[in-house]
Amino acid sequence: MTDITKPVVRPDNPRFSSGPCAKRPGWTTNHLEHAYLGRSHRSKTGKALLKRAIDQTKSLLKLPTDYRVAIVPASDTGAVEMALWSLLGARGVDVLVWESFGAGWASDIKNQLKLDNVRVHEAGYGELPDLSAVDFNNDVVFTWNGTTSGVRVENGNWIAEDRQGLTICDATSAVFAQNLDWPKLDVVTFSWQKVLGGEGAHGMLILSPRAVERLETYVPPWPLPKVFRLTKAGKLIEAIFTGATINTPSMLCVEDYLDTLEWAQKIGGLETLVARANDNARIVSQWVERTPWVEFLCPRPELRSNTSVCLKITDDRVASLPLEQQRDFTKRMTQLLDAEAAAFDIGGYRDAPPGLRIWAGSTIEADNLKALTPWLDWAFAATVADL
Repeated sequence: MTDITKPVVRPDNPRFSSGPCAKRPGWTTNHLEHAYLGRSHRSKTGKALLKRAIDQTKSLLKLPTDYRVAIVPASDTGAVEMALWSLLGARGVDVLVWESFGAGWASDIKNQLKLDNVRVHEAGYGELPDLSAVDFNNDVVFTWNGTTSGVRVENGNWIAEDRQGLTICDATSAVFAQNLDWPKLDVVTFSWQKVLGGEGAHGMLILSPRAVERLETYVPPWPLPKVFRLTKAGKLIEAIFTGATINTPSMLCVEDYLDTLEWAQKIGGLETLVARANDNARIVSQWVERTPWVEFLCPRPELRSNTSVCLKITDDRVASLPLEQQRDFTKRMTQLLDAEAAAFDIGGYRDAPPGLRIWAGSTIEADNLKALTPWLDWAFAATVADL
């Protein structure tokens, strides 16, 4: 490799993975010393801790008072699948696809649930589908923020207030970092491992009264596994939304989630979390503006994610290469950064176009992003010199 001068300052925390994401600033394992371990999650204290996690989530997100929140198994994926299998089939479905996770939900709806009346509105990486074409007489399934494409919906204005169907929103890389239009959303899912930097395997399911009504008046034609069942004898199992989880949660992870929720409240709540992500994304944007070899995967600034920032390499020496060679180039770049402990896990998602994906969510410190950008320039220069 050609000798290229390395930057002097490294990020104090080089963890820019898009999931699991960086822990909150100042986090140590000492914050878990009071975790409720070796005891049943069904005990009085166990249930109280789970309910506290639910209540603090509702408070931090400023949810409508009549929305219900549950802790569910299998991370965001489990929460989404629970919603799809429990709610869909009552009417037609519109699915919005502009990155890999939306494509996965569309595939499951068509190929696993085998629904016939399904319309897929699709756009390539970096773009949004035509939102005006969505039929809100149908149920609508979409991601608020495309984690693997760096493209988000700007707001909820495109969602009909008089909709007949339900809106089912995968918001795992948006919640706590973007302002969601809650009255327009009937089902929202996320996982602890994203914006708040929690641990994996736990999902959150948020239901509006309209979603609860559907659950209590509609029975899907397919069998539901136990971990998906939200009703009994035609009524919502209310205990699930007050801390009685369907399966066994990790109380160590619960303690970790509670710690981060409390941190978020102490620093100023939702407004501060959103501002932190916006400021972080601005740092990356300012670097992109002055850097000739890179550009955002999303060309429209108003649609760019402030959490999962996705970039493409536009330098002709790389962009003119065959696709697999472009992937190899970005892989070698990220390997250099990893070896220098300057940035971990910032390669683009495997199904996305070749490029970089930098997490800029609310637990990331601005100074670490400022220290990262010279290393990105160094890694590019060092890698392109070896072409």
